[in-house]
Amino acid sequence: MHADTVAVLSAWQAPNAEQESLRQAFLAFLASSPDACRREYAPGHVTASALVLDATGRSTLLTLHPRVGRWLQLGGHCEPEDTGLRAAALREAEEESGIRGLRIDPTPLHLDVHGLTCSGGAPTRHFDVRYLVRAPAGARAVRSAESVDLQWWPVDGLPSNVDSVPRMVELALGTED
Repeated sequence: MHADTVAVLSAWQAPNAEQESLRQAFLAFLASSPDACRREYAPGHVTASALVLDATGRSTLLTLHPRVGRWLQLGGHCEPEDTGLRAAALREAEEESGIRGLRIDPTPLHLDVHGLTCSGGAPTRHFDVRYLVRAPAGARAVRSAESVDLQWWPVDGLPSNVDSVPRMVELALGTED
């Protein structure tokens, strides 16, 4: 996972200066430890997320996260069986949405670093790599045990306090300023 993440982020063309700065920070963090993708790594770890859009691109699927208490994109920790970062994001999207036939873009959409307390109870940081994922026409989401709620939201009517979801939608739809 570590080598794949370094390769993916080394090749990725960031869409703007802010994302390029984060790309460089991710690469420096990854260079600091071969364990940077393992959830047990206390200083922080790489996670994989998916901004799921419906087939029309007019709605995005968000989860009401039980620990954070806000609507977020789908995603989570990389697992030892994941063949790479992209595979981890797709696995998380399928597990949390219950939707089969999702299509994931080949390169990341967005990067974000945020602090939180993981399931182990210790404060840490997530170095989150986000991918654009498209659902097939007529896809019906099924809430998993990892979510308080799961809902399609119109991209022009997102709930308040959704962190960077609007920014990811702008990048996905090519409407960034």
